[in-house]
Amino acid sequence: MFITLEGPEGSGKTSHIPYLVEYLREKGYIVFPTREPGGTSIGEQIREVIHDLKNVEMHARTETLLYQAARAQIVEQVIQPRLADGAIVISDRYFDSTIAYQGYGHQQDLEQVRALVKYATGGLMPDLTILLDVDVEVGLKRKKKDNEWNRLDGYTVEFHQRVRAGYLEMVKQEPARWVVVDANREWNEVQAGLRRVILERLQQS
Repeated sequence: MFITLEGPEGSGKTSHIPYLVEYLREKGYIVFPTREPGGTSIGEQIREVIHDLKNVEMHARTETLLYQAARAQIVEQVIQPRLADGAIVISDRYFDSTIAYQGYGHQQDLEQVRALVKYATGGLMPDLTILLDVDVEVGLKRKKKDNEWNRLDGYTVEFHQRVRAGYLEMVKQEPARWVVVDANREWNEVQAGLRRVILERLQQS
C-alpha cells in the first residue's frame, strides 16, 4: 500500500511519520518511509536548491519542474521497487503538494500542472492520502518556532491560504482516496487519529 501525508506548512507530517512507522512495524507490517522532495541522492540535491532562502529569483514554473524531476527519480528508484517487494510506503508529501502549492498557491494552470505530475509519476497514485489540516497562521507559527523555515515558507499568508483551500478542494474531488485529520489538536491526539485511519484502511485491503 502506498500512503501519502499531505498538508500546509506546520501541519506536523514530518514529526508524525517515524512514530507511525514504528507503530505499524510493531503490528508486523513491512514499512518504508520516505519524503518529497528528496528520498534519493538526486532528490536531496534538488531539495536544497528549491528550499534555499537565497534562491529568491526562482520562477513558479522552475519550482514546479524541479519538484517533478525529484519526483520522477524517487518513483523509479524508491517507491515502485518497494511496493513491488510488498512493503507499505509512507511518503511525507507526493504529487498533491505540487497541485496545492504550484497549482493553487501560485495560481498556475491546473491542467498543465496535472499533466506534468502524471508524466513525473508515471501515473502512480497513492492508495490513501491523509490531509493533516491546520489553520494557516497556526502552522506558520509552528514552523518559525521549530527553526525549519525555508524559501516556500516565506510566501505570503494569502499564498498559504490558497494552498490550504486547494487541498480541501482536492478532498472534495476524490473523497475515496482522501481522509482529513484535524492537525490543530494536540500532537498525541493527531497521532492517534492517524493510526486509526491507516490501520482501518490496511484491514480493509
